[in-house]
Amino acid sequence: MAKIDFSKYTIRFITGSQHLYGPETLKQVADNAKKVVKALNASKEIPIKIEWVPTVKLNEEVVAAIQEANADPKCIGVICWMHTFSPAKMWINGLKILNKPMLHLNTQGNRDIPWTTIDMDFMNLNQAAHGDREFGFICTRLGLNRKVVNGYYADPVVQHEIGVWARVAAAWADSQTMKVARIGDNMREVAVTEGNKVSAQIQFGYSCNGYAVPDVLKFIDAVTDKEAEKLVKKYFDLYTVPKKGAAEKKSFLAAAKQEIGLRAFLEDGGFTAFTTTFENLYGLDQLPGLACQRLMEEGYGFGAEGDWKTAAFLRTAKVMAAGLPGGVSFMEDYTYHFEKGRERVLGAHMLEVCPSIAAGKPSLEVHPLGIGGKADPARLVFTTKPGPAINATVIDLGDHFRLIVNELEIVKPDKKLAKLPVASTVWIPKPNLHEGARRWIEAGGAHHSVNAPSLTTEYMEDFARMAGIEIVEIK
Repeated sequence: MAKIDFSKYTIRFITGSQHLYGPETLKQVADNAKKVVKALNASKEIPIKIEWVPTVKLNEEVVAAIQEANADPKCIGVICWMHTFSPAKMWINGLKILNKPMLHLNTQGNRDIPWTTIDMDFMNLNQAAHGDREFGFICTRLGLNRKVVNGYYADPVVQHEIGVWARVAAAWADSQTMKVARIGDNMREVAVTEGNKVSAQIQFGYSCNGYAVPDVLKFIDAVTDKEAEKLVKKYFDLYTVPKKGAAEKKSFLAAAKQEIGLRAFLEDGGFTAFTTTFENLYGLDQLPGLACQRLMEEGYGFGAEGDWKTAAFLRTAKVMAAGLPGGVSFMEDYTYHFEKGRERVLGAHMLEVCPSIAAGKPSLEVHPLGIGGKADPARLVFTTKPGPAINATVIDLGDHFRLIVNELEIVKPDKKLAKLPVASTVWIPKPNLHEGARRWIEAGGAHHSVNAPSLTTEYMEDFARMAGIEIVEIK
């Protein structure tokens, strides 16, 4: 159920013109548009198939093209290009009913001006420089949230920007049918993990409902020892295992049963995101740390302590990042390093950091948790690769949602974290810890976030436009 499959999506490419230029010019417009679509489909930057739509020249044709895009369940967005001048009033009725994300591509069929041969026929055909401005005006006049990309369509930078938008459009489509399972409730007395779930469904599309731990237990209890032992053997193949004593093996078996049972519960309910909380473990012998880590790596969204907004947003980020290097994880700012000139943050959580961001082979270990009052849980321990990343969080401010993004640089720990029994990462927030942390806190940023080495602020900007929410950028 968590599998992310871009092949089930398409994007429609709509080219605008008008009858004024005659059939010969319109034939060339169509041919050039097909050439652009072919090039974009050949680009490794764009993971979604783009479908050419016959050129629209009248109000009725625009409306029909938009209606067809709206009605197609595979279509996750439209790209619009004004090859020639396309009077914008003819677009109004169609744009008013558009309910899919839109990218406005300001490009040309030709890269260069043919300086020595350019004539008025060429000028009439290649008018995107002002045709797209006419279209841009009406989009702004209608208050449409859209992404504008400018440049030659074969330019890798242009294709990358389109690819980012396409990935975000796929994540947005996924969000419309996402189901989040809250296993237990929120951590008691915590404010930021709460929120209005009805408002979230209206804004983002996903539904969020609560389930008691026994709803999951019946799936865990149905797991046989043989199934669990088979999975433990897989653990031993995948991870470094420093200790395999009787106590560790008992914990590994319990963790394996939790993973198999929790996955079955999620698949049975059609969930792609879930939460747990250490304050509600009735019937569980240990907090499901390893299970949450491995399910996140498969593509499930997760939030600890009942944090359903982060669980949903993590799933959204997982879809955006599918197939990209670097990984995406649930994260929490844990402790600061205030050495002058070398300020940084150590991020971690009790157990649940996704191994997709691990620098090397994780270590499978069992240690006391110290809270929750349960048996010592299994978990994957690792550090992360240095490089650029972002932390992002969605908060509910009562009358609106806000997305907060902080660009950062992941760095190596100064020394080996020999006694820290959890996965962790160290980063320097931009522009620095002094400013970055202050601005995050002033914006109301949560202590939970999505840590994404595989994504950039551009993805978050595209998402905020599609969702129609406020974005605060810290960089």
